[in-house]
Amino acid sequence: MKHGDRQDIALPCSKWMASAGRELWEAEAIVVPVPLHWSRLLKRRYNQAGVLAKRVARHLDLAFCPDALLRPRVRGTTAGLTTEERFDKMSGAIEPHPKRGQRLAGRRTIVVDDVMTSGATLTAAAQAALQAGAKDVCVLTLARVAKGD
Repeated sequence: MKHGDRQDIALPCSKWMASAGRELWEAEAIVVPVPLHWSRLLKRRYNQAGVLAKRVARHLDLAFCPDALLRPRVRGTTAGLTTEERFDKMSGAIEPHPKRGQRLAGRRTIVVDDVMTSGATLTAAAQAALQAGAKDVCVLTLARVAKGD
């Protein structure tokens, strides 16, 4: 989806994600994507996590806030880094939006991303959601990189 510019697969993928993670949902939950820095968003033209999160929220009739979290600084890619290096690089890389982050307060927050590699990005997003006052955080990804790959 991300590197092949295949947004057309978002619909079937998001249906599967919504079905697979149904036990995470509660009525007041809010769905948020892992954010991209604005410069990467310009280059890629869309946030693949945002495309999936929007559709997952729609399938489950949940609130969706595409910009509750943000990446204020460019940190560069984590490709090729060890797990420890990824966690170091992502520490503090995601923050709650100064205004829209408050939508997470007191709610279960479901953070959506396309692929989980080490968990560093999802950890940074979860920490930012908790900083915004989320009641708890669940994560939902389309795929998981197998260890050793």
